[in-house]
Amino acid sequence: MLRFTSTGLIFFGLEIHWYGALIALGMALGVALACRRAPRLGLSRDTALDLALLGIPAAILGARLYYVAFAWQAYAREPIRALFVWEGGLAIYGGLLGGLAAGLLYARAKRLPFLKLCDLAAPSFALGQAVGRWGNFINQEAYGIPVARAWQRRFPVAVYIPSDGLWHCATFFYESVWCLIIVWVLLSAERRGRLRRSGSVFWLYTVLYALERAWVEGLRTDSLTLGPLRVSQGLSLLALIVCGLIALARAKNKTLPAAGLALAAVYAALLITGHMAPALIAAAGIFALILTGVLGMRNEVLGMRN
Repeated sequence: MLRFTSTGLIFFGLEIHWYGALIALGMALGVALACRRAPRLGLSRDTALDLALLGIPAAILGARLYYVAFAWQAYAREPIRALFVWEGGLAIYGGLLGGLAAGLLYARAKRLPFLKLCDLAAPSFALGQAVGRWGNFINQEAYGIPVARAWQRRFPVAVYIPSDGLWHCATFFYESVWCLIIVWVLLSAERRGRLRRSGSVFWLYTVLYALERAWVEGLRTDSLTLGPLRVSQGLSLLALIVCGLIALARAKNKTLPAAGLALAAVYAALLITGHMAPALIAAAGIFALILTGVLGMRNEVLGMRN
């Protein structure tokens, strides 16, 4: 009746892959978190459920379309394979865009504030990503470059990949942990009343995720590319700079946003030129400024005033 395999389990003849189970678990936890937070944002739990029922399929569709669009050479001869989601090939940024599109349609249909729906979804996005990334470990994918030094050849710094017999940067783990940190920062700031303006929670999620993804993408060996550009890294850096400009324009006290924007420009330059270690130091500086602004000072620092 029940049999475990290396990739999942077989239950009454039905094979359930660990990858899919982890993604489903991440989605379920994200929905549960949204339902719990909805009343705090002045929304009903039914709204959270309705948004999930519409947004999750749209996110899966968006994730697949995004992946196929930037990996079209793999599907050009057999376009029908673009429908074979079970073969793998989902991109998080595509999922985010698909979910946001569904949320916009839902907001218009129900006459609800779109930015408030984004705030509702943001911590759930991060929680789902933190859990779902472990599916990459199961599938032996989304890892980084090989590590050279002996002390690096151990988890969680690196992960052993049997297919090539090498230890690689455990980029899936880096992102999983970072997304948990994002959840903690968002909920902590929200609990302290630091993010009262509609859209603030989602804005902060975007900044924090873009900060991490830009660096981790530089270590990946399976990035989607557009010419010489790593697409996700480029989008992350663009989002980081745009959010910094918005914060600078809105802030009363421009000291921290200006410093953060300057660091973001340095960070982008270091990543583009492949200087990963100095870029990590710049990222740490940006993160420290964000924590100072969001958790330690008034909302005006990051432009989140009412």
